[in-house]
Amino acid sequence: MTPPPPPSPGTTPRPIVRLREITPRLTFQAHQAPTSLKIELVQRLVGAGIQDFELSSFVRPDLVPGLADAADVFAAMRAIPDLTLGCCIGNERGLRAAAAAGADSAAFLLSADEDFARANIGRSTADSLAELERLASLAADLGITLSTYVIFAWGGPTGPARGPAELEPLARRLVDIGVVKWILADSFGYAAPPQIREMLETASQYVPLRSVTVQVHDSRGLGIANVLELAALGAGTIDVSLAGSGGHPAMPGQRGGGVCTEDAVQALELAGYDTDTDLSALVDTANWLEKVGVPGLGFVRHVGPVPTTAQTPAALAFSW
Repeated sequence: MTPPPPPSPGTTPRPIVRLREITPRLTFQAHQAPTSLKIELVQRLVGAGIQDFELSSFVRPDLVPGLADAADVFAAMRAIPDLTLGCCIGNERGLRAAAAAGADSAAFLLSADEDFARANIGRSTADSLAELERLASLAADLGITLSTYVIFAWGGPTGPARGPAELEPLARRLVDIGVVKWILADSFGYAAPPQIREMLETASQYVPLRSVTVQVHDSRGLGIANVLELAALGAGTIDVSLAGSGGHPAMPGQRGGGVCTEDAVQALELAGYDTDTDLSALVDTANWLEKVGVPGLGFVRHVGPVPTTAQTPAALAFSW
């Protein structure tokens, strides 16, 4: 990728938004693919400028067979310099495996929804918090950063919306445990920008916003609007998923993809932000991903990025 030119003298640099690509974990936990394809996907994304990844999960392979090769994927990616590689874990075995594989961080799978907590991990939210407290001291000994998801932070998958009142007890407990890096996930697309704002305002009372990653899903078409709100609020990192791909084995048939990477990059750049990525390369990779059999969504890859130069009439032709 050709780096962007430096700003002209007297101009204000465009604020940078940090994006984390979660396709390697979110997509392949629901769509089995060979290890070589996963490695090629990450290599293509690195070529497009992505440097921060949620690469896989160290979980039971009988429950999530699509991620049984997590250690192999990490081994291949560790050879590429300057990448930040994270993963998901649910217990001590997963944490130890993540550390052994060279993961920079491991995110504990904590659900704000009791039913999903039991379906996903097999324990209640309260029991998960007790497990997380036990893992916090172990992570320090292993030399790996331990963070935590708050899955369905804004509500779902079937219950009503959640807000700051539901987050605050979890937030206090997490701070007491000493886990201050959070991934707040709108896992079923409940939130619009006002709900995003009020939840982050609450989170910022407990931890700095730079410590908060937000993962919005586009289940109800609000993903891009929420990404722009997150950028304006100064969220530490925003999770994105190439071509809006993804799913979850505990929710078969449900739309579980993250907000579309290339659509988010287009919107952020038009809004005056810099993502340090190559949009054309992202579009090419998103189209390649579909050609190799991974279903996806998204808009920009179908019609092309907003042009920056005049196009010939032939380039504007559509098939109706």
